[in-house]
Amino acid sequence: MSKTGFLLVGHGSTKPYNKQLIENTAKLIAQKEKDYIVKCAFMENSTPSIPEIIETFRNEDIDKMLVVPLFLARGVHIDVDIPEILGIPECGHRGTFKTAKGEIPLVFASPIGDNPMLADLMISSAKNALKEYL
Repeated sequence: MSKTGFLLVGHGSTKPYNKQLIENTAKLIAQKEKDYIVKCAFMENSTPSIPEIIETFRNEDIDKMLVVPLFLARGVHIDVDIPEILGIPECGHRGTFKTAKGEIPLVFASPIGDNPMLADLMISSAKNALKEYL
């Protein structure tokens, strides 16, 4: 049975906790969504890189490729750099991905943006800070 390739992309950092956050998030996604083959990669400053991990998906039994940035907002990485790596137009969201079995659809998701769940997370963080530090 084919699955969806799910590449979670983080910005990357020289600090190890950034990589750990992305890796832990990828593991949580994999636990929650059994129809996804989940891997993570980084734009810069951390490994593996997006091109390195993209190559590992070529031999997976997938029928769709989904690239999801764990970024808050659009910027040069979202609009230009990652689309270029994926071979899709600047500011684009759709393309194709070549696997060992042939071409499949590729989708590049938008960053988190102003999702209402972000406000809920910030409220939760604020409440936790008041309990812990006040």
